[in-house]
Amino acid sequence: MRRPPTARPTAPARQGTSALFRDRGAVTAETAVVLPGLALLLGVALCCVHAAAAHVACVDAARVGARALARGDDEAVVRSLVAQAGPPEATAELSMAEGFARVEVTAPVRIIPGLPPTVRVSGTAAIPAEPEVDALAVRSADAPSSP
Repeated sequence: MRRPPTARPTAPARQGTSALFRDRGAVTAETAVVLPGLALLLGVALCCVHAAAAHVACVDAARVGARALARGDDEAVVRSLVAQAGPPEATAELSMAEGFARVEVTAPVRIIPGLPPTVRVSGTAAIPAEPEVDALAVRSADAPSSP
């Protein structure tokens, strides 16, 4: 007579979790590996936005200064307007040549607070001078210099 097969004790079967159960915690580990890279990427993106905003501020300040210079405003007034419209520590270079008022505004950008500026941005604007301002510039250029 044949004996019936004996049943071996087995662990209770988990339904539908065999593959998922083995990968448990993998997403947490992958996120922990990727998170510093994402933080660095976010920091670089914010620095680029900060530099772009400073560039736009320099361009706006140059336009304001060029308009004032083309109207014939005093150089001190033009520099004051540029300082108000531009980013902090901005410098302006003013010139009147060939009938145009030109202003170039340059400013340092601090990428990391507390460290010296590593990037310089600038903006330039040129606007045709008013006819009477242009005539004054030509007359002052033709006048003989005093000893």
